[in-house]
Amino acid sequence: MEIVEHVDMLRREGESLAAAAKEAGTDAPVPTCPGWRVRDLVRHTGAVHRWATAFVALGLTSPRPIGEPPELDGSELLAWFAEGHAELTRTLASADPATDCWHFLRAPSPVAFWARRQAHETAVHRMDAEAALGVEPALVTPEFAVDGIDELLRGFHGRRSSRVRSPEPRLLRVRATDVADAVWTVRLSQEPPATVRGTDGADGADGPDGAASADPDCELSGPAAQLYAALWNRAPIPSVTGDAATAALWRETSGVG
Repeated sequence: MEIVEHVDMLRREGESLAAAAKEAGTDAPVPTCPGWRVRDLVRHTGAVHRWATAFVALGLTSPRPIGEPPELDGSELLAWFAEGHAELTRTLASADPATDCWHFLRAPSPVAFWARRQAHETAVHRMDAEAALGVEPALVTPEFAVDGIDELLRGFHGRRSSRVRSPEPRLLRVRATDVADAVWTVRLSQEPPATVRGTDGADGADGPDGAASADPDCELSGPAAQLYAALWNRAPIPSVTGDAATAALWRETSGVG
């Protein structure tokens, strides 16, 4: 996906988050984020938006902590959120593609990273706001879902900070059943997960990233949008085949802080 597409998704997802938060009320519990109420969700996402904006707008080249959100609530909190969300979308939409700033996952450019990351950050928390409202969260598009699954598997869980570890080697396959070639193979061990995009499976052929083929211990599969929500721990895994313990290991340790 291109920067403009991610910015458009960020705009829509943020507006939907705000609408769901307003309807639910800021005191409503968020079942997908135990211990949080909607005010916590809105404060967190609003603070992340301002944090991201600063890197791009100011060209900051070193990491800095996410600032503490103000102790606002109700309509004032929602207005604060909307202001920060609008500023983030404007900043990303108008940024020079050559802007150099700090970012923490591999990407074509820093601006491309922040547009992608904030689109998915906001989409996942929009699901949380809709869960607080008591409705079934709307599904994202298959293309956006595949993009987010790829960011999660090959980005976040390619870092040493990933908590997913296995005392013995295991092979996990993740497959979106409604998008061609949307398959990932994840090697689990005592090191951070190593993920390649491709089947890397039992068909006798190497995966497109050059990994040797092998039968997976477990496969997580389903329509891309449902799989996206599940891998971000916002919904049940649509389908699990093979070793259930491998699926449980992933479920229990893959949360991103």
